[in-house]
Amino acid sequence: MWGGMSIAHAEMKAEPAYSFNDDGTLVKPEGYREWIYVGTPVTPNDMNNGKAAFPEFHNVYIHPKNFKKWKKTGAFPNGTILIKELVSVGSKSAPSGNGYFMGDFIGLEATIKDSTRFKGEPGNWAYFSFTREGKAPATKAKAMPTDKCNFCHQGFAKDDWVFTQYYPILRAAKPGNGR
Repeated sequence: MWGGMSIAHAEMKAEPAYSFNDDGTLVKPEGYREWIYVGTPVTPNDMNNGKAAFPEFHNVYIHPKNFKKWKKTGAFPNGTILIKELVSVGSKSAPSGNGYFMGDFIGLEATIKDSTRFKGEPGNWAYFSFTREGKAPATKAKAMPTDKCNFCHQGFAKDDWVFTQYYPILRAAKPGNGR
């Protein structure tokens, strides 16, 4: 017991891994690189006729308590937050051979599932961008318009608006995958 309540109950009542200002903007999460890393997709321009929608690496992290629930249930719980760190494609050659190597940090984005705050959004997910071209990420961000991100996530993401098909760590951790 902890202060009259069980530890399990205290975990359920724990504050979310994110916070909002009074004006409804999301405060940039700190320490996300210490969260659970789930993968790094890249869709480079030179493999997409020079016109990739997202030509950079996307380092994706999930908060540890959300990952723990995912591993247990195979579902993203209310309060889930994922961070996507954008990194440019740097060099395409190294002593080890040719490939795609990470360049500079160029952006930071987040997605949050919150059935209270985003009850009008499909799947209760909202998307945020802290990216400021050529500058350090902003310290706060407003939710992006629904049609900016949710359409693609709703239509093509494998699990609950999350592209788990591109994140081997989430696929392996999902119950029933036998990994």
